Amino acid sequence: MKIDILVAEIGSTTTVINAFDGIHGPCPMFIGQGQAPTSVLEGDVNIGLKDAIEDLKNNLKIDSIDYDELIATSSAAGGLRMTVHGLVYDMTVRAAKEAALGAGANIKYITSGKLRKTDIKKIVEINPNIILIAGGVDYGERDTAIYNSQIIAELNLNVPVIYAGNIENQEEIKEIFADSKSELYMVENVYPKIDELNIESTRKVIQDVFERHIINAPGMEKIRDMVTGPILPTPGAVMLSSQLLYEELGDLLTLDVGGATTDVHSVTEGSEEVSRILINPEPKAKRTVEGDLGVYVNMHNIVDIVGKDKLKENLSVSLEELEEIIANHKPIPVTKKEKKFVEELTYHAVVVALKRHSGSYRHLYGPNGKRTVAEGKDLTQVKYIVGTGGALTRLSRRMDIMRKIPKNNNGMELLPNEDVIMLIDNDYIMASLGVLSIKYPEASLKLLKNSLEID
Repeated sequence: MKIDILVAEIGSTTTVINAFDGIHGPCPMFIGQGQAPTSVLEGDVNIGLKDAIEDLKNNLKIDSIDYDELIATSSAAGGLRMTVHGLVYDMTVRAAKEAALGAGANIKYITSGKLRKTDIKKIVEINPNIILIAGGVDYGERDTAIYNSQIIAELNLNVPVIYAGNIENQEEIKEIFADSKSELYMVENVYPKIDELNIESTRKVIQDVFERHIINAPGMEKIRDMVTGPILPTPGAVMLSSQLLYEELGDLLTLDVGGATTDVHSVTEGSEEVSRILINPEPKAKRTVEGDLGVYVNMHNIVDIVGKDKLKENLSVSLEELEEIIANHKPIPVTKKEKKFVEELTYHAVVVALKRHSGSYRHLYGPNGKRTVAEGKDLTQVKYIVGTGGALTRLSRRMDIMRKIPKNNNGMELLPNEDVIMLIDNDYIMASLGVLSIKYPEASLKLLKNSLEID
């Protein structure tokens, strides 16, 4: 069988392969899907990819498959180890942190102000894959970023450095790193003005570095030779799909529940009313990753959050039965009890992750009485919530889980309103379509709307 494109998603627990045809015409089609356990532990992720392609062939009932292009997303190698160094934590450092999320980076260390000896020692211990230097609004404070750049350049680490601070410093920063082993990337200031975030150019560079780093996963260098296009971090690909869908539908939220993490992506500017009292600016496109909320790798964390007594009550099982389910927990549930258990884990992962992602009102008390402010991401204007990831696309009660998500009740939390519309990525192709959209945006949007069952 000959098709246009295969898209591989090499995750922490499962490798999925999606097949698409008719990409160049008016009616692109999702042909089918195969999956297999990710084979990092076997020392070669290529094994899992080949097994997933075999599963795809079995599902399509064909003996062979030929394709024009193979592109991929991955989280199998883990994220880039990243350190961030800015001027004021609540401003430039926070903006840099927002840029890193969704771009394939795991922030291991953050500093504000001028680097100290203990900071330098920590950076060397971490041995980061990438360093981000920020600091100062444009045409504002200059000295801290220059000082930090000099210190980091003197370390002569063979790692990429991104400078995303005051644009007045750019020429001087270039001179500082001219003789360093570090490859320097100059990007736009992540915090160019007070109350303004500008993170996309930094995010793009982090993604480019991630693509080079991803070959460090066992066997990934073979996949790099196989693919004909980019390898994106899977969360970044989901964000690209969310942004593509935002252009069509408006404000939305995407929930991605996986084996290791639960990711929340929101694309919304929030309401004018909330923005007027917001303590710190929030990016229009925001991602949070909850590394403790996976339904397989981090299953025990959710069990601890909910409590075994509550879980056995919800599942209508004895404590002994619950312990047995936990002990035999698999990446892909098979029995009714196993599936019901994962449904419980998924619901609680979604609730906790959504509340961590969303903002809230706060009351401040001063000499002039009570003042109400807002902090965090305002989700009150979200019109659609999209569910993706293995759990929210494959469980039979996935829509029931989505409908039970907490809503805005005019309290202190800035959650979506009751009239929000729930959508499911039924074909489980949202991440694949994110990387596909780089070259084929129109086809990707059509395929995404088909998967969500919207006109």
